Amino acid sequence: MNISSRTDFTEIEYEVADRIATVTLNRPERLNAFTFAMRGELIAALDLTDADDEVRAVVVTGAGRAFCAGADLSGGGGTFGHRREDELVDGAPRDGGGTVALRIARSLKPVIAAINGPAVGVGLTMTLPMDVRLASEDARFGFVFARRGIVTEAASSWFLPRIVGISQAMEWAATGRVFPASEALEGRLVSRVYPPDELLPAAYALAREIADNTSAVSVAAIRRLMWSGLSAASPWEAHAADSRLMSELGGAADTVEGVTAFLEKRQADFPMKVSKDMPPGVPSWPDNPYRV
Repeated sequence: MNISSRTDFTEIEYEVADRIATVTLNRPERLNAFTFAMRGELIAALDLTDADDEVRAVVVTGAGRAFCAGADLSGGGGTFGHRREDELVDGAPRDGGGTVALRIARSLKPVIAAINGPAVGVGLTMTLPMDVRLASEDARFGFVFARRGIVTEAASSWFLPRIVGISQAMEWAATGRVFPASEALEGRLVSRVYPPDELLPAAYALAREIADNTSAVSVAAIRRLMWSGLSAASPWEAHAADSRLMSELGGAADTVEGVTAFLEKRQADFPMKVSKDMPPGVPSWPDNPYRV
């Protein structure tokens, strides 16, 4: 097994093994609380996974007993009053969690959250643009913002209602209560719940199924189609986008290989690379009107 890692990160761990990247939030002594440094490292990690054609899927988890306990509140009552003035959106300093969420949203590789313990505040909202959320039975969840006097962030007012519906989203956000993995599963916030020692193996099995059986270009294109389609005005927009990409990929090398492998009853060996073979019809999503 070929394993590579980055040693220059201080608040996350980054490793690639067998075509799967693992990003581990790594401040276990602080329950992996979110900081500005972690924000930058998470964005850098997603840049790495997009640029590496050997990475076919990304698993995000936490070190120790937590996934992420939210923003680091060690700064006291002024924690949320200090914002960077060099990054503005519509005249306001950008929300740090939102910069991570939007970077995950535009990932070209599928992202799987393996939520191993408490995930609250930004520690939960950062998972919403991930494609699949799996949870340990030990996980606890909370959109606790109203209990801290702030608002839901990380673009979660867009993501959360689309994932669980507006009524469930408002119940969790308005109460700010912490709830167990069983409720997260019932509310469709997570796809499946596992005993703690089965969580990461399940996440890797899902990532492995993607890596072993699919075209990287197809998966990247489908990811963009699915997410951008959530805000399409009508099915006609989806039809137009589908039609463009079916035309662009229909005679491409991966399609030829996929069909040939099926007819020959063998494993496909897709030759196309995300770094150089993405068709022009793939949506650029999410659109950024602010250019920051």
